[in-house]
Amino acid sequence: MRRARGATAAEWSLSPRSDDETRTSRSTLPRRRVLAAVARRGLPGVLEASLVPSAIFVVVTAMFSATTAMVGVLVWGYATIVRRAVFGRRVPSVLVLAMFALTIKTVVGVVSGSTFAYFLQPIATTVAIAVVFLGSVLIGRPLIARIAHDFCPITPEVAARPAVVRLFAGLTILWAVAQFCTAGVTLGMLIGLPTTLFVILKPAASLLLSAAAVTITVSWALRTAHREELVFAAA
Repeated sequence: MRRARGATAAEWSLSPRSDDETRTSRSTLPRRRVLAAVARRGLPGVLEASLVPSAIFVVVTAMFSATTAMVGVLVWGYATIVRRAVFGRRVPSVLVLAMFALTIKTVVGVVSGSTFAYFLQPIATTVAIAVVFLGSVLIGRPLIARIAHDFCPITPEVAARPAVVRLFAGLTILWAVAQFCTAGVTLGMLIGLPTTLFVILKPAASLLLSAAAVTITVSWALRTAHREELVFAAA
């Protein structure tokens, strides 16, 4: 079973168009199949890092206490990473970033004993991540260049192309802006809504903003791929 998963993840990549595809093992894949593969690679990490922790927090708070819920969410987060390691599956960069933020958030929440502090700290973390995104562009190492591999395998040759490098820089700035917007919306809801309602609505608002950024990302990436004559090809 593990071998089959690994084969699925590695059977295609974004590659240069071959001058004579009949002489190689590569073949252009249907776009619908590629989009489905991208979703399979990326969506589980989003669900593990966002929706499931929110559900755990609401349920455990209702049954025990907010502090227990904070610890429960943290345990869930590390369990997802351990499970991937045990089954030989790669750990997405998105999940690593989420766990870094979650660890700090849990320490702040448990030490302070305040749910407001627990949810306020991630807003500061989101702003810090946005600043890191912008900083990565300034030093010439845009973070999207790394995160992109969680959603779409890219050959080194393609990643080094000037147009693709510019794409990664532009997308990194886009996601920095998305992080700033998420922080602003989250702060507004935290101040204006009861805790339970905030926990329920916050993931939905974050996903909505992320969906808008994803739509722009995909459109921008596909235009670049078209101009550069790149294809989704079998490995």
